Amino acid sequence: MALRFTSEQRLDDGVLERGFTLGEIPGFLWTPSSAAAPTPLILLGHPPIGLHKMYPRLVARARHAAADGFAAATIELPGSGDRPVWPALEQARADLRRAMQAGEPVGEEIIDPLVLPLVDKAVPEWQAALDALLALPEIGGPVGYSGGIISIGVRLAVVEPRIVAAGLFAGSFVPRAILEEARQVTIPLHVLLQWDDEGNDRQASLDLFDAFASKEKSLNANMGGHTGVPQYAADAAGQFFARHLK
Repeated sequence: MALRFTSEQRLDDGVLERGFTLGEIPGFLWTPSSAAAPTPLILLGHPPIGLHKMYPRLVARARHAAADGFAAATIELPGSGDRPVWPALEQARADLRRAMQAGEPVGEEIIDPLVLPLVDKAVPEWQAALDALLALPEIGGPVGYSGGIISIGVRLAVVEPRIVAAGLFAGSFVPRAILEEARQVTIPLHVLLQWDDEGNDRQASLDLFDAFASKEKSLNANMGGHTGVPQYAADAAGQFFARHLK
């Protein structure tokens, strides 16, 4: 898939923001003004609610990465934002909403159709984006992956050797198959867990962390709900990437 830049603007801190399309997939690339090329890259994962809704949080994370000397990039997930509607995914999301509103347990019959097809489709797209981004003269390795749906991060950590470290956000539903894949993950990991996240099964997050085979893995657990991540937790993630990408 060919990468084509569609927009360009310089943010007030000097970061260059460029919108792009990769085939039909929209995305953004942010590069720091002062870093020597080629610049290490952090892929910014995000939940499947669309790049437009996620933009304020994504650009804040990209600015943070740029301040540490890294480029950052993201792409729209399948079935989200301006991408074509994915009927099976819409049905899986509706099943999840119905179960949660009824106070029913969210079991494998809901989690697997919701997460596994998305992982299967999204991970090759992230790899294609990585191919295109690393072909740019201003972008180099090493590469990190940050945030997003944790199951996508797990799969990428297993199958993509160019990713040398990952900072993962605990809090999305994890199929049993992904828990098994986690036993193959050996790259350094920094996992952020909001202890009182209302939408997260805390024990499932701890089980997943336990499954990772990485010799270096840290769990940064903070009190508070999903959106209450303290600034110092973001700083700790930045220090983690500084150790492994520079």
